[in-house]
Amino acid sequence: MVQARWNGVTIADSDETIVIEGNHYFPPLSVAWNLLEATTETTICPWKGSANYFTVAVNGALNPNAAWTYKDPKPEAEQLRDYVAFWRGVDVA
Repeated sequence: MVQARWNGVTIADSDETIVIEGNHYFPPLSVAWNLLEATTETTICPWKGSANYFTVAVNGALNPNAAWTYKDPKPEAEQLRDYVAFWRGVDVA
């Protein structure tokens, strides 16, 4: 079981993550969406497409743009559609 934790709270856990480029992508149903707030931040990956970001909000603390997903990935990355990955201090193990 892989978990994503920040500020003492589990944000996602699954034994069905997809690991790409060293990042665990969590299935949408394994994510505590109530702890994520959509932001306007986006980035472009040449082969995955446009990533949309979320601020992680736990116990009044905010971690801006610490999670991302591909809502409309390129065909080569279709398996990542709506899966969520974390960084910026979110512990994934």
